[in-house]
Amino acid sequence: MQLQVPGPWSLLLGRLTLDQIPYTNPILQVTFAVAALIGLVIVGAVLYYKKVGYLWREWLTTVDHKKIGVMYIIVGLVMLFRGFADGLLIRTQQVLANGPHAAGYIGATHGFLPPFHFDQVYSAHGTIMILFAATPILTGFQNIVVPLQIGARDMAFPYMNAVSLWLTTAAAVLVMISLFVGDFSQAGWVGLIPLTELPYSPGVGVDYWMWAIQISSVGTTLNAINMIVTIVDMRAPGMTWFRMPVFSWTTLSTNIIGLTAFPVLGVALALLGADRYLGTHFFTAGMGGNLMLYTNLFWIWGHPEVYFLILPTFGVLSEVIPAFSQKPLFGYVTMVAATFAIAGISWLVWLHHFFTMGAGPDINGFFSVATMLVGIPTGVKVFNWMFTLYRGRITYTVPMLWAMFGLFLLLVGGLTGMMLAIPAINYTVHDSVFVIAHFHCMVLMVVCAGFAGVTYWFPKLFGFKLNECWGKAFFWTFAVGTVTVFTAMFALGFEGETRRLDWTFNTAWKPMLVVEEVGMIIYVLSLALFAVMLVVSIRDRNKQKLAADPWETSRTLEWLTPTPIPFYNYAVTPQVNTRDELAWRRKYGMEHTKPDAYEDIHMPSNSGLPVILGALAGIWGFAMIWRIWWLAAISLLGVVLIVIIRSFDKNAGYHLQPAEIEAMERDLSIGAITAEQPDRSHHIITHAEAH
Repeated sequence: MQLQVPGPWSLLLGRLTLDQIPYTNPILQVTFAVAALIGLVIVGAVLYYKKVGYLWREWLTTVDHKKIGVMYIIVGLVMLFRGFADGLLIRTQQVLANGPHAAGYIGATHGFLPPFHFDQVYSAHGTIMILFAATPILTGFQNIVVPLQIGARDMAFPYMNAVSLWLTTAAAVLVMISLFVGDFSQAGWVGLIPLTELPYSPGVGVDYWMWAIQISSVGTTLNAINMIVTIVDMRAPGMTWFRMPVFSWTTLSTNIIGLTAFPVLGVALALLGADRYLGTHFFTAGMGGNLMLYTNLFWIWGHPEVYFLILPTFGVLSEVIPAFSQKPLFGYVTMVAATFAIAGISWLVWLHHFFTMGAGPDINGFFSVATMLVGIPTGVKVFNWMFTLYRGRITYTVPMLWAMFGLFLLLVGGLTGMMLAIPAINYTVHDSVFVIAHFHCMVLMVVCAGFAGVTYWFPKLFGFKLNECWGKAFFWTFAVGTVTVFTAMFALGFEGETRRLDWTFNTAWKPMLVVEEVGMIIYVLSLALFAVMLVVSIRDRNKQKLAADPWETSRTLEWLTPTPIPFYNYAVTPQVNTRDELAWRRKYGMEHTKPDAYEDIHMPSNSGLPVILGALAGIWGFAMIWRIWWLAAISLLGVVLIVIIRSFDKNAGYHLQPAEIEAMERDLSIGAITAEQPDRSHHIITHAEAH
């Protein structure tokens, strides 16, 4: 067993040479120019408005769960747009490269992407959308909403919360760097064995994929621990288990999955790393390893990960639908039971991803039945939402529209999933784009719930609503684009198109490929409308003065806080009396009740250590990718030193005095912004702990 260094290597730069920068690729030239321009505009704006100190003090060093949640969502949205751009490239390549006589452009035989580049694009698309777009967005919602819903001041471990964010950000940055320095994996987002082994992928693409996922999975695992402890230990007086909002229940089940599933992924990638870096043979069939060992390990993580994404979106739907139906959620207890039933069954279905491997009828039959069982608790949820809507006073605001379309996509994705759970059907359509269309319906349900959550909770965080007119235009174009693209993709699956084709050889597929491309153009329009919605909303923000509940129909505890939410959340820890606390208080005219007196509030101080630790983790990942051993050693030593420094930190945070709280609450009542922490400069750069 020895250190594996394929290709040229130097002590100073490892495998990194000028040839590894694809500066001759015209697509990447344009991409780099656009990215550089956006970066310059952002940096220029920060410098022009003299916001460097503000960004460091209030955002980069924050341990406030709300701001950390917002930054998670920003990271997720940035990666979502990057992943969408990859999807646009895939669809455009396939429609241009159709048939044996398809023209080639910019060096490609057919279309404009050579196979080497196309494989990287679809690998990056899947990796980004699952792990670096959907996961951070949903984690952001959980960070923002859960402490507020259970009446807590912050997360149980605010410092660890910030560390989780910056590890995820560092991993996302590594994925983005792979665009311009080296290349990305060509082995698909799942890391198809043996393509990820060194003889088949001697470049750094698999290393970028592997280390980015490994670093982000550490952040996700730490966040799961934090979420579970917060929900178990920090609920307000009266917030019993069966008074918790359903979103908090789904967050708890989701993070139990995260805590138990992501270490499995870490083990699988560690074994793959040993094969690539140390010359072991865990997954090399010719040297005593087992290819299916990796496949099983990956999907033992991979299918619970699907529900890691889906369960929080069910929670969002369970908040939005009752709010805009003006009714309590139907079947609360069965909703909670269904949530944990889905989480439990998620561990019993992973083999349906490879029914065709020849495991035999007994094993395939077991996993087929287990997969179908998921439909029972999911059906319970769907019927409960329908009964919540029944005879409700429904208002079709933008969040409600997103929720309804998400419910539609859940039905389409769920029913096609039941088809794929039958091994006979699975054998027929396995590895076809029918499977891709099914999975995208589920992921787009997550996206719809994400936009429902963004538009629903946005005014609570920022003090102004997103523009309804432009929001509805964004929604309808997105919905039309979705139906257009994936109706055609289901049809192409039945026509026999397989996935991952850089050249679509069958000219009979051309009409549906063109329909898909039309849908992608509609998607582009929808994203432009999203940008317009943001610009118009920010421009008109001062025209609005919002109450604690801007929608006037919300039901749960977080809507009792002022709008925007002050950094300390609640001036006095709330006493919870019932399940839908705000609806109950509104019914009895108690939603505006003020406390008789205020008490000290303990708050954690900000810390610059998490962002430094995240930067060092990113540098370490980059050094490991390029085998720059001295840089890897120094950055790892830096991480260890940060942990040691943190362990000796004696800063216990600070206390807000009753007079301060009363003054800030008075300012909030007249519309002044007091959502930022008071200046305690001697605490700001030091380190913080929670409670």
